[in-house]
Amino acid sequence: MQVEVVGIGACNIDFIKEVPRFVEPDDEVDVKKLFLSVGGSASNFTVGISRLNVNAGIIARIGNDYFGNLAQNEFKKEGVDTERLCKVDEKTGMTFIAVEPHGERSMYAFIGANKKFNLEKKDIEYIENSKILHITQMYKKVVNEASKHANLLSFNPGAILSSFKTQKLQKIIRRTDILFLNKKEVNMLTGMNINEGASLLLDLGAKMVIVTCGKDGAKLYNQNEIIHSPAKKVKVHDTTGAGDSFAAGFIASYIKGKNLGECLDFANIVASHCVQKFGALNTPYISEIGYKL
Repeated sequence: MQVEVVGIGACNIDFIKEVPRFVEPDDEVDVKKLFLSVGGSASNFTVGISRLNVNAGIIARIGNDYFGNLAQNEFKKEGVDTERLCKVDEKTGMTFIAVEPHGERSMYAFIGANKKFNLEKKDIEYIENSKILHITQMYKKVVNEASKHANLLSFNPGAILSSFKTQKLQKIIRRTDILFLNKKEVNMLTGMNINEGASLLLDLGAKMVIVTCGKDGAKLYNQNEIIHSPAKKVKVHDTTGAGDSFAAGFIASYIKGKNLGECLDFANIVASHCVQKFGALNTPYISEIGYKL
């Protein structure tokens, strides 16, 4: 099946706990609420962009188990193509997330089936037949190979790949059309502040750098301009998946031909809806936003 946007990355089951505070060693805290949801950055992104009326598919690995079946059924329900959501001989990945009253998170991850991800010929063909490839939360080897086949590359390295620094990611950065980072990741990747780091990444070949800045909104950098979009003022309950919702909002608007300022504003609107709820799969449906793409 040919899709407009392909997301490649981790697929997990998230166990999300609402807690009054984080625990100390030898401590115990009551869990107020417990949620179970499909998660992982690629899952969050593809479900999110599908809810925004973009034809999307996911490339990921899940276990041949109860949670793998749960994830597969959730994608199908959300309209995400699962042709390259492959089952492997390993347990489905899991993430255990504690969220305190201010929306801050503490996470423990079981990688599971994600560690058995090898890019296959059918994955490459799937990428080549799409308009945009969005890579997030994936091994450097896979990112390097997959990025060679993208018609337009959107890349969100996250904290782990950002810690590799620019020297080890230089070839991938050079191929990147849209690079998504948060403030901390800019510093991890470049050792610089936002403005200096974005400038370096543009010099290294990235065509566009987008930096999310929490309550300060987001900035977009390219060779011609810097665009700032303020964050929407909402009560934050949980930031899990907010970056993935932001990226989904931006790409959904971008693929519809909106200008960069409009794309950035729409991404902030989408992310603002996500943080008002608990869990990662909280990108709003387009009908909930009251905004026509």
